[in-house]
Amino acid sequence: MTPPRLDRAALSRLAPGLRPAVDPAGLRPRVVHFGLGAFHRAHQALYTENAAALSGEPWGITAVAPRSAGPVRALREQDCLYSLVERRPDGDACRVVGSVVGALAMGPDAGAVDALLACPEVTVVTLTVTEKGYHRSAVTGGLDTAAAPVAADLAAGPDGPLTTVVGRLAAGLAARMRAGAPPVTVVSCDNMADNGAVLGRVVADFVRASAWPDRDLVLDRMARAVAFPSTVVDRIVPATSEADRAAARAALGLADALTVAGEPYRQWVLEDSFAAPRPPWERDGALFVPDASPYQLTKLRLLNGSHSALAHLGLATGRETVADAMATDWGERLVRALCAEVAPTLPEGGPDAGAYADDLVVRFRNPAMRHRLEQIASDASLKITERWLPALRELRAAGADTPVLALAVAAWAYGTRPGAPGRSDPAAEALAACWEAGGRPAGTVAALLRAVGAADLADDTALVTAVADRLPALRAGRVEI
Repeated sequence: MTPPRLDRAALSRLAPGLRPAVDPAGLRPRVVHFGLGAFHRAHQALYTENAAALSGEPWGITAVAPRSAGPVRALREQDCLYSLVERRPDGDACRVVGSVVGALAMGPDAGAVDALLACPEVTVVTLTVTEKGYHRSAVTGGLDTAAAPVAADLAAGPDGPLTTVVGRLAAGLAARMRAGAPPVTVVSCDNMADNGAVLGRVVADFVRASAWPDRDLVLDRMARAVAFPSTVVDRIVPATSEADRAAARAALGLADALTVAGEPYRQWVLEDSFAAPRPPWERDGALFVPDASPYQLTKLRLLNGSHSALAHLGLATGRETVADAMATDWGERLVRALCAEVAPTLPEGGPDAGAYADDLVVRFRNPAMRHRLEQIASDASLKITERWLPALRELRAAGADTPVLALAVAAWAYGTRPGAPGRSDPAAEALAACWEAGGRPAGTVAALLRAVGAADLADDTALVTAVADRLPALRAGRVEI
């Protein structure tokens, strides 16, 4: 028999430990979040609920789906409730999360989104839209105004159909500035170095490139009334599996179409430069610091860098999940060797690299996690430009040897060949064309690096040769560290 659906009416039948930490009916929409993905629901939404429960303050979230309206409908059908399954080595734990109090589709509900962005009660906007959602230029680092979606938004104007989060956010903030509403803080929760500064720049670039007659006034007011703090978010959240949904059904006795799953570990580090009231996330363990960059670089280069390396090498050798890759004779050695190689590029003031590597080994080995390598390896042409290439440049410039990063780049390169299984990438055609041109392996590697905006590394003959020399072993299914 099909169990009843999770919604507010069903909460009373749950044991107290399974219910939200706060009554959803008592929350107000004071945070707007762009992105309805699993990560936000397993991370920031949980911090916000716990902060509301511990402080007694009514911090609720209205979540905005940038593209598909499907998740919006599903959330609304469940009164915006969903379950979180925590995958622990000693057995799963499950609870319902209730901090999301509204769900909107960015296109169809544009008027409601703009009204919230201009609402004085909303003082925090957060984003998880992945790196590609920022539409950055590989050359300037600012907004790529020539990108088709961005150009279309600029041509449409603030009252037109805006399809990018950057455009919608810029238009909403502009309306807030024109209305003289109180200051607001916009918080990027995406895995990018200096994510706050990146977000602030692309939003300002959009306003600057617009045809709005008052754009200079809007920019001036934004400079004084909108803050863009940098952050570090960390929790491994794999794609939800049928086993996760079954675990939630068994624990709750209810059907949930929006179950998410995550590892026990979670971390949130935020630059303490907010312009307006915010949830007291520190009550739930978030860390507010003067400068998030040491934590950010440690996470990007060690955790995310190791994750990508495990993904590409694991796929090259027929593995399916992170735990599968860690079960090999090279998995732990890869993580520790990459962390040791990259550690000299990390600034002072962050976590100890050796202790961080120890934690990564434990987290990646968690047998309850089924984090698919295909998921981690997706959009690699964007990810490696953040996770590997900056460290590689610094180390090469210092004259250091980089065998582990060279191996990782080789595994990525091997996965870009035509017909390679299991990876999606916005630059897939351009990368495949680098192979189709023929020529020596070193030439292909150099062409691939140029295709992701790393012409300087493509001109490093010793590096390109080291990467190309790793390809034969990978073709044979071997990882040599």
